Amino acid sequence: MPVYINDVAAFLPNDPVDNDHMEEVLGKIHNIPSRVKSRILKNNGILKRYYAIDPKTGKFNYNNAQMTAEAIRKLHPSDSFSINQIQCLCCGTTIADVIAPGHGLMVQGELKIPPCEVISTSGICLSGIAAFKAAYMNVALELSDNAVATGSEHASSLIRSNFFEHLKGDPEFANHPILNFESDFLRWMLSDAAGAVYMTREKNKGKISLQVDWIEHISYAGEMETCMYAGAVKNDDGTITGWKELGSLQEALEKNYFALKQDTSILNQEMIKVSVDRALSRTIGKRKLKANDTDWFLPHYSSEYFRDKLYNAMEAIDFQIPYEKWFSNLTYKGNTGSASIYVMLEEIFHSGKLKQGDKILCFIPESGRFSVGYMQLSVI
Repeated sequence: MPVYINDVAAFLPNDPVDNDHMEEVLGKIHNIPSRVKSRILKNNGILKRYYAIDPKTGKFNYNNAQMTAEAIRKLHPSDSFSINQIQCLCCGTTIADVIAPGHGLMVQGELKIPPCEVISTSGICLSGIAAFKAAYMNVALELSDNAVATGSEHASSLIRSNFFEHLKGDPEFANHPILNFESDFLRWMLSDAAGAVYMTREKNKGKISLQVDWIEHISYAGEMETCMYAGAVKNDDGTITGWKELGSLQEALEKNYFALKQDTSILNQEMIKVSVDRALSRTIGKRKLKANDTDWFLPHYSSEYFRDKLYNAMEAIDFQIPYEKWFSNLTYKGNTGSASIYVMLEEIFHSGKLKQGDKILCFIPESGRFSVGYMQLSVI
C-alpha cells in the first residue's frame, strides 16, 4: 500500500550561533578556552548551528519534548488538518528529557492531543529513521490512517560547560582541568533541532508529495565495537561498563559516565567502510539501485571532513553521484543527529527544486555501534 509524505516541518531553536560565539553560549569548562575547538571546526566545516539556550540568560528555553512539539505544530499538510487528528505518533531521539516515560509520550503530553498510538525509538542518529519506519509501516499496513514521525536532538544539554562542573571534585581532573578529547570533540560537533513528517495513504492534491519507496535499516553491532556512547565508559579491551554497574550514582558522576563520548579512531577507520563498502553495496544488490536513477542525494554526515571520503568510496564501488545532485545543510544548520535527515527533507521539500518523478536517496549513518539507514523517496 503506497504511503505518502504530505508535509515536512523543522524547528530550529533561537537565533543561529556562529563559530565565534559558540563558547559564549556553551560556556568554558573551568573558564579555560578549548584547545581543540578551532581544529575541529576547521575539519567539520560547520559555520552556524542552533541551541535551545537563551543567549541572554544561559538557561534552556526549550527541552527536547518541547522542540519536538514545536516541529509537529508546524505541519500543515492540508487546510483541514489538526494535530488532534494524529492517529500514530512515532518519536526518535538520542537522549530524551527523562529516562522514563518514553520520549514519544512526553511529546504527546506537551501537545495535549487526544489518545493515539505512541512509539518511542532510542539510539543515536538512526533513532529518527527508526521512528520514521515505524510510522511508515503503521500506515502501509493500514493500522492507522495517518502517522507523524519525528527526530529530535537536545545535544546542548550534554555539552554545556555546566554539565562538567561536577568534575571539580575529581583529583585527576583538578590537576589537568582540560576535558578529554572524546568529550570535547563533540562539544563543537553537535547542536539542537527537531523535525517531523506527516504520512498518509492519500497524496496531496495540487502540490507535491513524497512517496516512500523503501527503507533499509542495517546494524553491524554484532561485529563492531561501540564508538559513540553515553552513560558508560569504554574499557581498554573495547567493552563498555554502564553506569548501573557501579556501586553508586556518585561514582558515575565523578567518573564522567554521563557525558556523550566518541571513539574518533574507530570512527575514522570504520564509518565509511561500513556505510558504503558494506551497507550501500548490500542495498544496491537488494534494491537494484543505479546511481543514474538518483536525482537528489541527501547524505547525513557529521562533518565536511567525510564529504570527499564518502564520494570517493561511492565512486570506488561504481556508484558515483555527482556533487551537483547532493543536498546538505550541515554548514548552516548544524549536525543535529537524528533530526538531521528531517531538517534536510524539510528544506528541500519546500524549496521548489523538486519535480515530478524525482528520486531522492537518503543516507543516514550512526556511529553508536555502526548502523546505517538508506531510504528512497519519489516525488509525486
